Amino acid sequence: MSISDIKATIPDYAKDIRVNLGSVISEDGSPNLNAQQLWGTALACAAACGHKPLLEAVQADASAHLDEAHSNAALAAAALMGMNNIYYRFLHLAGNDEYQQLPARLRMTVIGNPGIDKADFELYSLAVSAINGCGMCITAHEKVLQQAGISASAIQDAVRVAAVLHAAAQVLRSQ
Repeated sequence: MSISDIKATIPDYAKDIRVNLGSVISEDGSPNLNAQQLWGTALACAAACGHKPLLEAVQADASAHLDEAHSNAALAAAALMGMNNIYYRFLHLAGNDEYQQLPARLRMTVIGNPGIDKADFELYSLAVSAINGCGMCITAHEKVLQQAGISASAIQDAVRVAAVLHAAAQVLRSQ
């Protein structure tokens, strides 16, 4: 299955999602992201969305653009943000400073050594954090990306990928 196959299953009421899926994840979908950034972000977001057929389609298409290290890092970003986004969203929403002072005691070693360029891993993590709605994580990843020289346009493109894949997964689950 490919992204084209997935697009064919999106109903007409979600035509905008179908069109956006074709435009944000394509060879010319992002002039601001290189192929590894675009396809790694797409793979991380598809994994975060939890819709297996969508993930398999993105994996199939991404395999032409990503080596094993980037594929693994994208999946690791989705897995790790699945944990971190819950934990740090709790810290933020609880509003109790005492929690902020306690150690997380959660293993997160892949952040320090993702096996790929740190900025690419941060981009994947930011996009997944946007899907998962963790403002604290979004702020932290966006700051690291800015310090790494990633443009606001590239960051926006990564979040556009996240938004479209999330919407596609929602539509596909509702069928």
